[in-house]
Amino acid sequence: MLSYERQREVLRHMRSHGAGNVNELAAAVGVSASTIRRDLREMDEQGLLTRVHGGASLADTDIESAHTARQNEHVAEKRRIGEAAAKLVRDHSTILITGGTTTEAMLPFLEGREGLTILTNGLNIAVQLSRQSAITVVVLGGILRPGELSLLGSLAEQTLDEFRVESAFIGSYGVDAASGIYGASVHEASTDRMLLRRLDSLVVLADGSKFTQRGPVRLAGVEQITTLITDSTAPTADVKALSAAGVEVLVV
Repeated sequence: MLSYERQREVLRHMRSHGAGNVNELAAAVGVSASTIRRDLREMDEQGLLTRVHGGASLADTDIESAHTARQNEHVAEKRRIGEAAAKLVRDHSTILITGGTTTEAMLPFLEGREGLTILTNGLNIAVQLSRQSAITVVVLGGILRPGELSLLGSLAEQTLDEFRVESAFIGSYGVDAASGIYGASVHEASTDRMLLRRLDSLVVLADGSKFTQRGPVRLAGVEQITTLITDSTAPTADVKALSAAGVEVLVV
């Protein structure tokens, strides 16, 4: 495979996933890790992606298709996970739902709930919730990341200071049973970590495919996760390891 063909395959993979580590990309393209590293250096120099430790994330100018592409992946699994997540939400509670396609899947199942206040940094989440007039929606401010429809920066923290948030519902790019959950973007990492460090309860929504990949940045350790909701394709060994570490794992 010629270098431009490899690099086209790398971009196709990353547009679907938002990021990728060296081993994952090498397996996807069918070449050695050293070849992928060389391609990533060249693509970084061309501004096609951003090199990070262990892999790469898409350049902001090239990430717009990632959210739309992910909406069409693992749809049935995300729906089941979203339904299970919604059952954990109590009436008259204040929660945080971060942006993402898996967290978005829980929103239809919140229809008819009473007295909910939902904070979010995801414009896709806010737009979907705007159709449910009984829910109070608070959009955390920040700088717009267009492709992911998320808001980043310290303005979110200032808004969060005004509320007592009981639980957060968050998706992830990758899950590691030993070390925690990972994000795809170094740009979003600081905002996500800030949002998560003030919470009593952290609920992670992750379909089984998330156990096969690792993002460039860790968002939270296993010890921070209260509940993880996944589907039956999640590796049994990882589910057992998370349960042994004190995480409540719901397989739907």
